Amino acid sequence: PRKYGLVASLNRPGGNVTGVSWFSAELGPKRLALLRELLPNAMTVAVLRNPNNAEQADQPAELQKAARTLGLQLLVLNVTTPNEIDTAFATVVQERIGALIVAGDSFLWNRREQIMALAAQHAVPAIYGDREMADAGAGGLMSYGNSSVDAYRRAGIYTARILKGEKPAELPVIQSTK
Repeated sequence: PRKYGLVASLNRPGGNVTGVSWFSAELGPKRLALLRELLPNAMTVAVLRNPNNAEQADQPAELQKAARTLGLQLLVLNVTTPNEIDTAFATVVQERIGALIVAGDSFLWNRREQIMALAAQHAVPAIYGDREMADAGAGGLMSYGNSSVDAYRRAGIYTARILKGEKPAELPVIQSTK
């Protein structure tokens, strides 16, 4: 919310907006470190991302910095169509990429079956921001990200509080930590 000017502050949002804030993009360096720990021989990691997602705009620079610190090469693969996902995986295979980070994004979420099938087909270990993607079947090594179940539960609690008369302006924006 802070990035896009929807609230005055997280503690006192003001106006008519509050809710639960997700910070998936900020977890990219941690995902990279987890891959490094689990796959010490993987020297190059790719990140599959949607460049049209404004929330992810800073992600490549943050991941490049983390990759340098960890002694890794990072390849950023921007995809906006299903065909570009196929092309990105062809690049992963051709470049012998050791692991893949799949950025949190609604387009990528909607293409999760395609992504997981390609990761499994090409035996590419992948980390996702959503547990549901890693749990959904073959093609997911692990996930590290916010609990969507917890966030939705908290949003439901806020909805009930607002329906009972509390003002959104007085309810701090919750930062998901689970």
